[in-house]
Amino acid sequence: MMSQNPSAVKTPVITLNQVTKRYPGIIANHQIDLTLWPGEVQVLLGENGAGKSTLVAMLSGLQQPDEGYITVDGQIQSVSSPRRAHTLGIGTVFQHAMMVPGLSIVDNIALGDTWWRRPARHRYAQRINDLARDIGVTVNPFARAGSLSLGEQQQAEIIRTLLRGSRILILDEATAMLTPDDAQELGQLMRRLVAQGLAVVFITHKLNEALNWGDRISVLRRGRKVGEITPQRLTSLSRHQATAEIVEMMFDLSARPDSAVLPTSKPSKKTLGEPVLEALAIEVADSLMPLKGIELRVRAGEIVGIAGIDGNGQKQLAEVLAGQRPMTRGRILLMGESIGSCSIGQRRQRGLRYITDDRMGEGTVVSFPVATNLLLKQIGEAPFWRRGFMQAQQIAYHARDKIAEYDIRTPQIDTPVGTLSGGNIQKVLLARELGGQARAVIFAKPTHGLDVQNSQSIRERIRRTAQSGVAVLLISTDLEELLELSDRIAVMSQGTLVGTVDNDSLARNHIGAMMSGAVS
Repeated sequence: MMSQNPSAVKTPVITLNQVTKRYPGIIANHQIDLTLWPGEVQVLLGENGAGKSTLVAMLSGLQQPDEGYITVDGQIQSVSSPRRAHTLGIGTVFQHAMMVPGLSIVDNIALGDTWWRRPARHRYAQRINDLARDIGVTVNPFARAGSLSLGEQQQAEIIRTLLRGSRILILDEATAMLTPDDAQELGQLMRRLVAQGLAVVFITHKLNEALNWGDRISVLRRGRKVGEITPQRLTSLSRHQATAEIVEMMFDLSARPDSAVLPTSKPSKKTLGEPVLEALAIEVADSLMPLKGIELRVRAGEIVGIAGIDGNGQKQLAEVLAGQRPMTRGRILLMGESIGSCSIGQRRQRGLRYITDDRMGEGTVVSFPVATNLLLKQIGEAPFWRRGFMQAQQIAYHARDKIAEYDIRTPQIDTPVGTLSGGNIQKVLLARELGGQARAVIFAKPTHGLDVQNSQSIRERIRRTAQSGVAVLLISTDLEELLELSDRIAVMSQGTLVGTVDNDSLARNHIGAMMSGAVS
């Protein structure tokens, strides 16, 4: 936890006043009030879908608010485009590098200059070197952007932003792809920048980073700003107290303080079958979040939820179970038989299914038709292929059947799946993975980014899947979703499962204690 001089002696550089942004079926930001001060790292903390990216888009000129207004230096301003944001001194470094990989850093910075003039490479190189020295980093101006590590690319992006005269630097999930060492170096750079009077907005969902590098922490949940810890209060709290307070805001752990009153949708007690999916002492080597000693059992007809702040090993767990990454130690059993040496396809044939949270990048081929995406994992198999030839009639019949069963809203079966809404793309994944002889299904954040109607439809599908006798592992950062659906809930932190609780009247309190570190 860091601190600066009290904000009372400063003038805010930016204020957001009752800012609201709507998209069809969802309110991404609702009446957000936020003040950015020079010389501070303002952390925006929240789970995926909390509204952080939309807020960044409005500050960066990529989106405009539907209601409310933004002031810069006390004057109401329209941040109508990225160019306008640059003019106002607002620079953004996004999670994924935006430089052209085949060009040098100098040439990337020169992009946008007058087209008929030769790029002033040596002048830019001198400015890069001077600025890099001032902020304490080392950058080769003539290095090709694509040859740099992710950490080096981000440093180059920051230099490019500062050369444009930015007084406000927005770092959007900047550490998501970095190694721990690179993330630490970025944190130290943030501290040097605010010491020189810049205002830094650091967007993250990682609690430890917020506490390590932030002066002021604002928490977003479901599109609303639900709380803020000021620099004065942050310095007065112990790390454990700050953690507990932030977790409370992020997950609304006191939403139902009367623990004797349960929601009507909470799962009823049911008779469960034998273990179907088992993880025994699993360890996974990973530069970002290794897994250590994972023990997990999911029975037939049971929904086991995995709670925790995103980035604590949930993705690694799902992928090692599905066969998408190797384990260094341990065993994975399906119906009592070891599948640790089985390929992804072999695990699927045995009944293990994985519904990824990356619908567009991993779950589908966006340019392929809906009908083909419904069969992506059965390419070449009968009756849809015979002797290497597609059977168009069989594929069309299968597609129409799944579209009707799962209520997939698509103009045609040959419509590219990437043109559908997020909810309908998710239904395509469900239709593909839940068919056949599914015995265990891993759902990774199945309703993330979806509107209320689609979310409820998919949750009902998860319930019915378990009721049919399938073992369900539900990974979600939405605590309400886990409490609504799960029979048991495990909490994941720093690559380990720190505990598992029955979904009873005390579950919310126990989960909160484990997530905040009060129980280990």
